[in-house]
Formats: sequence, structure tokens, C-alpha cells
Amino acid sequence: MTQEQNKPGESACCGADCCCGPAVVESGKRQVVIDFLYLDLEVCTWCKGTGDSLEGALAQVENVLQAGGVAVVVNRIHVDSEDKAMRHRFASSPTIRVNGRDIQMEGKESKCESCGDLCGDDVNCRIWLYQGKEYTSPPPAMIVDAILREVYGQPVAAAESGEPFVLPDNLRKFFRAMQNKK
Repeated sequence: MTQEQNKPGESACCGADCCCGPAVVESGKRQVVIDFLYLDLEVCTWCKGTGDSLEGALAQVENVLQAGGVAVVVNRIHVDSEDKAMRHRFASSPTIRVNGRDIQMEGKESKCESCGDLCGDDVNCRIWLYQGKEYTSPPPAMIVDAILREVYGQPVAAAESGEPFVLPDNLRKFFRAMQNKK
């Protein structure tokens, strides 16, 4: 059973239920928290495709999680400012995290014409790497793998760094271009 926490446009915190790590135990039921962070769901085909892939993955895995007594909480976080990007340690768009872990730790980006059209400048967005192939939206199987690994297997360790988060120049450029359009 999927429970939505935040809708597009709503503010998201970085508290216990949002992009902050391990599953929480409530009333004896385990939870898996999925954060979907994105720049735009109206124009960007990569962000929209990632949202569709997430929905498809959740539909595929729902019965397994429900049978295991695992509740799913999905946070949809519209990252629309440098401040919000910094708060959420948003390094690339779009991003999916399962219990605070990015489902793809390797960072690869390519020119995203949709986001470029949106802000009026060249912008790079995430390229998803799965089973030796590159995608502009993650295949649902990639998301299912990450969810099941987190809930039932050995989760991939999150990269720990004592360094403060630095907003990538690419995103800084995007937010400034969007600000100048206003």
C-alpha cells in the first residue's frame, strides 16, 4: 500500500519521513521511504518519465511488499530553488532515493533539451545506467531492484562524506536562469 507524503508544489521537510535514511518502524509495520526529487514535471520529459517509471515499479512490487508487511511512503519533492537543492543534497535531476540512498550512486549526465527549453540555457540531467545500458528514465526493474534490496537484502551503502554538500554548477546555472526568467 503506497502512501503519498508530498504532492508537487508542496514543501518537503528533511525530517524522519523524508530523504533521511533508514526505514522507520511504526505500529510494528516496517516502512520503506522513497523520495522522488525532480526539477519539473510539466516540461521535462526525463523527470516525467522517471515519475512514470516509479509508478510502474511500485505497481510491480506492491503485492510483495504488502505480503511482507512493508508499507511504502513516497515523497514527491519539487526542487525549485538552490536553497531546497542544498537542503535535500540534490546533486542531479531527477533523483530517486530509497530510505535515503540514491538508487544510482554513479553520476552521469547529458544535455536535457526539455530543461534547457524550460530555463533558456543548456542544462544536463541524469543519465541512468542499468545492466550496461544508458536511459533518460530509469527502467522500472532498476527501481524494483533498489526497493527489494533495501527491504530484503543487502542495501548498497550510501556514500558517506564528511565534506559539506556543494551544489553542482549545472544546477546552480539552472536555478539562476529560472530566476532571471521571472
